[in-house]
Amino acid sequence: MALRTPQTLADRFDQQVFNAIYSRALVYNTCWEDPAVDRLALQLGHNDTLLVITSAGCNVLDYALTGPHRIHAVDANPRQNALMELKLAGIRQLAYDDFFKTFGDGHHPEFRDLYHDALRDALSPFAQAFWDKRIDWFGNPRGSFYYHGLSGIVARSFRAYLKLRPRLADSIGELFDTQTLDDQRHVYDTRVRPLIWTRGVNWALSRQLTMSMLGVPHPQRKEVMNQHRHGVAGFVQESLEYVFRQLPVWTNYFWSVYINGRYTQQCCPEYLKRDNFAALKAGVVDHIQVHTCTVTEFLQDHDEAISKYVLLDHMDWMSSYYPEALAEEWAFILQRATPDARVLFRSAREAPTYLEHLEVGTRGQRLRDHLVFHDDLAAELQQLDRVHTYAGFHVADLRG
Repeated sequence: MALRTPQTLADRFDQQVFNAIYSRALVYNTCWEDPAVDRLALQLGHNDTLLVITSAGCNVLDYALTGPHRIHAVDANPRQNALMELKLAGIRQLAYDDFFKTFGDGHHPEFRDLYHDALRDALSPFAQAFWDKRIDWFGNPRGSFYYHGLSGIVARSFRAYLKLRPRLADSIGELFDTQTLDDQRHVYDTRVRPLIWTRGVNWALSRQLTMSMLGVPHPQRKEVMNQHRHGVAGFVQESLEYVFRQLPVWTNYFWSVYINGRYTQQCCPEYLKRDNFAALKAGVVDHIQVHTCTVTEFLQDHDEAISKYVLLDHMDWMSSYYPEALAEEWAFILQRATPDARVLFRSAREAPTYLEHLEVGTRGQRLRDHLVFHDDLAAELQQLDRVHTYAGFHVADLRG
């Protein structure tokens, strides 16, 4: 039996806001999970078959570079898969310089011609209709693709905010120019921290609308609020202070693109590096298949055994609002998994309650009872995570 979280009127309203936004928009224009950490956790081999929630597709391409047998990119939001399709078409059809201008710079002055001449015919009908109306996302010389989509709107808003606060903008620029951790800490402590955490910023971070734009549903926001004494704003501040004081910014393309609206060839996802692009183009990309459906629908329709699951954080909101559907999803995960299958997932909570409360299978076992967790490995890897916005990072094998 799956337990449904009781909903207040405010809960229902916030969930409706998130559903209305999510069902009509591209939410993620780039992935916000660190694939370098994931690779260490997954230990991918040539015989592996993965099921990965697509998101923006960056990490699907990253995993593909390790050479697994097949990757199934699954997402219920067709707009996320439209972005995945555009990247796959670009890898197959474009030269590296054109591809990097498009997805590295976030702007190509000739994108309209590239799209119609080389990319459009390689897309599904939905992706064609989606990108036909959004060519300017890549073609506007005053903008960037990374300032579009819901998370991109938040990034663009922060960029506009920095124009009103030039001292803070200069300080952040100086932070991203540092080349040692000592210099980085000094700039953050003396130049950035005193300016950035204003009452207005903390207020904006505490709004559900802001979180929805960033792809964070109400249940996740509630989890953070319940476990952090300073709420969402305090959690975000604590997370970013770890990132900017403990991890080198010169390799942190996640926050760099959010601030600057573009990648550089020295600081970018692996799929945007020249040699990796060549490998993807030479055939690696053909190991990726894209599916627009839920995880359950995919597993119902495909009987291929899956050895690695990358489930992101979707169980946080499913467990709150659709626990029966999550229990069904896990029944199929267990049914389709290889005996040595590994599962990777993240959560707003360090110890997600659904592991204890969700019952899976005919014998009513707790979800936790089906899994063997590698807590020490997960804790070690989480310290290396350059995004660092999840309280919980979990690595588990299915119990045989």
